Amino acid sequence: MYPDLSYLFHALIGTAPDNWLSVFKTFGFFLALAFLAGALTYYAELKRKAREGFFRPAKVVITEGQPASTTDIAMNALVGLILGGKGLYAVQHFVEFRQDPASIILSAKMHWPAALVGAAFFGGLSWWEAWRKRKDKPVSREVDVWPHDRISEITVWAAVGGIVGAKFFDLFDNWESFLRDPAGALLSGGGLAFYGGLVLGFVAVVAYFWRNGVPFLPAADAVAPALTAGYGMGRIGCQLSGDGDWGIVNQAPKPDWMAFLPDWMWATTYPHNVLNTPHTDPVSSVPIEGCTWEYCMQLSMPVFPTPFYETLMMAVVFGILWALRKRLKAPGMLFFIYLALIAVERFLIEKIRVNVHHEVFGIKLSQAEIISLCLLLVSAIGAIVVWRQHRQGSQS
Repeated sequence: MYPDLSYLFHALIGTAPDNWLSVFKTFGFFLALAFLAGALTYYAELKRKAREGFFRPAKVVITEGQPASTTDIAMNALVGLILGGKGLYAVQHFVEFRQDPASIILSAKMHWPAALVGAAFFGGLSWWEAWRKRKDKPVSREVDVWPHDRISEITVWAAVGGIVGAKFFDLFDNWESFLRDPAGALLSGGGLAFYGGLVLGFVAVVAYFWRNGVPFLPAADAVAPALTAGYGMGRIGCQLSGDGDWGIVNQAPKPDWMAFLPDWMWATTYPHNVLNTPHTDPVSSVPIEGCTWEYCMQLSMPVFPTPFYETLMMAVVFGILWALRKRLKAPGMLFFIYLALIAVERFLIEKIRVNVHHEVFGIKLSQAEIISLCLLLVSAIGAIVVWRQHRQGSQS
């Protein structure tokens, strides 16, 4: 496994592990790529739907040549405060930052003199840029803003809502750990529940659409392939880093039909996984003999590489959605098909995945299985509703 990019580059080109690239954690790197893949796909679909007439542009008035507003200066000063304070603190405590960047980025740890200098510099730069472009008489003009022009804002709303939701839902499955160490659980870079990110990220984006008058159903159809692309990319990060999101113990021999494939595609012990802990419930971890690197643990028994399987399943789901996106005429239908597909995918993968289970009407189900069943019901009802609305609209 490759807990950070130094391990990945060591495997690819033979560079020494634990070098400066160790600052960049593999999971975080692929999480960023996941947001990028989702944003690019969403942008393309929103633009296509705009060409097809599903959206109308919003009229926005912009004014050129006026002084920088207090809000602009304050927001830029805040960015400088964080970059300056966190940046210098990370440099001075490089070993701590390399081992757990989230413990510094998401905490109150700060080099305050550098933070104040950064705030003053960025705030002053914002004022200077506006002053340099000032006009004796500011000019206002009206411009068209389409939904795809707002993709950066949509991505930020989705990212903030998604990360908060993923962390929040994970706390329910690990409540005892949260009570033992609330700060550690909240500030840890690990522990992210996909469905939590999906639900609150979706709520955040819908709220943004409502505020800006973007029609919901066409925008939801456009986001379906984007969410699939982002999720599949994120699961690559889970697999490569060995973040604990693996399957149950698998000691069965590899099937003959998989003989030509690498062994890790059937079962793996996740050597050098990013958890790097001596004990991992329910599979214990053991040291890797002769390892002198920073991450030297592996599972004592092989398990199913479920993140890898989910990446493959997401590729199939993406292919289905991409093939249907121009054929389905009822607005919203593609989105509800997406909900059904991910519900089935996640329900199936949970059968071979390590998870916390809850008793529901005498049946033990994981949080993801419970939400999958709910999503399947929502998708069926939603598909019926949008189909009837489309048929009625066509007849009228």
